[in-house]
Amino acid sequence: MKDQLKKYLGSATIIASAFMGGSALADVKIGFIATMSGPAAALGQDMYDGFMLGIEQLNGKLGGVKVEVIKEDDQLKPDLGVQAINKLIERDKVDIVAGVTFSNVMMAIAKPMADANVIFVGSNAGPAPLAGAQCNSQFFFTSWQNDQQAEGVGKYAADKGYKKVYLMAPNYQAGKDAVAGFKRQYNGGVAGEVYTTVNQPDYSAEIAQLQAANPDAVYVFYPGGMGVNFIKQFRQAGLLGKIPLMSVSTADGSTLPALKETALGVISGTFWGPDFNNETSKNFVAAFEKKYGRIPSQYAAQSYDSALLIDSALKKTGGNVTDKKAFTDALRAAEFKSLRGNLKFNKNGFPIQDMYVFEVAKDDQGRVSLKTLSKALTNHPDSFVGQCPL
Repeated sequence: MKDQLKKYLGSATIIASAFMGGSALADVKIGFIATMSGPAAALGQDMYDGFMLGIEQLNGKLGGVKVEVIKEDDQLKPDLGVQAINKLIERDKVDIVAGVTFSNVMMAIAKPMADANVIFVGSNAGPAPLAGAQCNSQFFFTSWQNDQQAEGVGKYAADKGYKKVYLMAPNYQAGKDAVAGFKRQYNGGVAGEVYTTVNQPDYSAEIAQLQAANPDAVYVFYPGGMGVNFIKQFRQAGLLGKIPLMSVSTADGSTLPALKETALGVISGTFWGPDFNNETSKNFVAAFEKKYGRIPSQYAAQSYDSALLIDSALKKTGGNVTDKKAFTDALRAAEFKSLRGNLKFNKNGFPIQDMYVFEVAKDDQGRVSLKTLSKALTNHPDSFVGQCPL
């Protein structure tokens, strides 16, 4: 019996009243799906940690009501993601689904959620189809549509005057979005466009081909362990510092603890950095570092924002989630202070937001982190909202 319980808790962590010290049932159930194992586990762990920090700071409640968080690990496998979402909907009967790390999993679970009329508050994956033709009035994303980060870096590359950029990404939805987004804002030439296998560990052959193409700069999208391996091998080939390396979701708070000085000088683009100077962001960074002993990544920041968003909506509805129209209207209002400043949703549930460019550098404590260089795009909507029929 004990072994069975241990096995269950390994795949689903239930937190009902951990912060309250009691045993009362929760008023709101939230299913949190993320990639918690394998090479990309750091992303899912930061997402979960950021989300739970938001709840902890609100004394185990969101909107004044007790919440129960049921955690599921999709292992970066779409079929497991579907199993997890079906369990959360049919057996656990959650009120809200949150999280989701990778876009291939997101695309797999989107239809089961839509068919079940589930409210979803995502905090990472933002595939293009869900921003466009497959948008859903009950889906909200506190991160970005995949292309948005890439569009910021593409604008940076155009402003730098690079004439010939080499593009690389893994061969799945987010990788394709990340390349398409870059090219949407970049007006120069493409020296090469290469798609590699998801979770590929060795890029030596591709790096040799890249070097032979002699580009002005390189742009990559390699989240998690893929990014760690690529940047290490790029430096080992003697190219880092010789050829500018631009990236999204590659050199960030999830990979820098493993890369450290190896990644110095890499350019990264996203909506938020740990050096942001607004009150919500500063308080979050300080609390996250104190609790977890590391600099938070954007994945933690996005998920912290998702907890604050749900809190704001529950406050507005008096803790009621049964009236889904009222609750989604409250989510859309986004009446809270985001880490990025004010958060505004477009009609497809994706943010309209500023996109920034960062450089991997040492902070004032001598730690390797992200330093804000510039704002690349202002009040930037995603590029697919026009296809959304809402």
